[in-house]
Amino acid sequence: MRNVKWRLGSPATAIAVLLNFAFAQSASAHVKWFCAYDIFDQPRGLENVLCPDFEELVGLAVALLLAGCLLEGTTLGDAMLRSLNRVTSFLRTNTELLMRAGVGFFFVALWTTGGILLTPELKTTWEAVSWFQLALAICLLWRPTMPLTGLGIAVLFGLAVHQYGLFHLADYPIFLGVAAYLALTGLQRDFFGIRPIDLMRWSAAITLMWASVEKWAYPEWSFPLFVQYPGMTLGFDPEFYMRAAGVVEFVLAFSLVWTSLVRRIAATILTGMFVSAIFEFGKLDAIGHMAIIVVLLAIIGDDAPSRARFKHPVLAPVSFGTALALFLCLYYVGHAVLVGTRVT
Repeated sequence: MRNVKWRLGSPATAIAVLLNFAFAQSASAHVKWFCAYDIFDQPRGLENVLCPDFEELVGLAVALLLAGCLLEGTTLGDAMLRSLNRVTSFLRTNTELLMRAGVGFFFVALWTTGGILLTPELKTTWEAVSWFQLALAICLLWRPTMPLTGLGIAVLFGLAVHQYGLFHLADYPIFLGVAAYLALTGLQRDFFGIRPIDLMRWSAAITLMWASVEKWAYPEWSFPLFVQYPGMTLGFDPEFYMRAAGVVEFVLAFSLVWTSLVRRIAATILTGMFVSAIFEFGKLDAIGHMAIIVVLLAIIGDDAPSRARFKHPVLAPVSFGTALALFLCLYYVGHAVLVGTRVT
């Protein structure tokens, strides 16, 4: 294996490495759409995941997160937030239209392609599903029928759980968040004081944090992509690359639940990652990531202030560490309980 310590020797070099990973296209490609996988395989043991390289990468990610939180409380941070508000005013005032158009396009694409429940690897032979998806797209033309689309997404999600199992669909809670947003927005209601866009934002964060753990648990799933696209690893050892890609995705996903400037910058970076991946991986990637791209655009435009309890920057690394431990535990224990493998 390449000596990674040499690469991460100075803070400036380390930050540059993480930023390179943030914009590397393979970090945003969902491996299940392009490579063979088997969720019944035993995942990598935690003793292999929690190695010195992983710990160093996590430390660097936490430092960058803390820096972003500290920046937000400064005059420069305030100026950046005001500038961001001006630039994203169109997204903010047209969030509902954006969601209706984006999700509608997504379902039309599924209808045209055929044989897909919600994402490219979730196949179905039931012809009626395609016409059901077209009906869901049509329902988005009018606000009063938006809840029907939300209900329809929940139905498709349930069909996918029935066919592929609950653990597999743990990859995609974002669809439930989108369903909740469409239903609540159509009804012009919130969820016990929680805004529809916040439900959707949290579902996106959970989806991406879960996907990050999968990069650590099954890095070998992505190795065939590195053979086909050797430049994707940026010259690093594939094992190290997958650790770093997962850390970058996790810290950006966690940032989506944090303060206004931090979450919107994270959403902007993630949008760039997903859009750039389309140019590399084509139509299949565009269809698969359409829903999360429009959700991220909605997050970028959302200028709602953060809740007071999230204001102190010191809470960011503590909460990040808690979230990291929680998702590692949920993934490995969930895999053992639902799939039947060992917790190692």
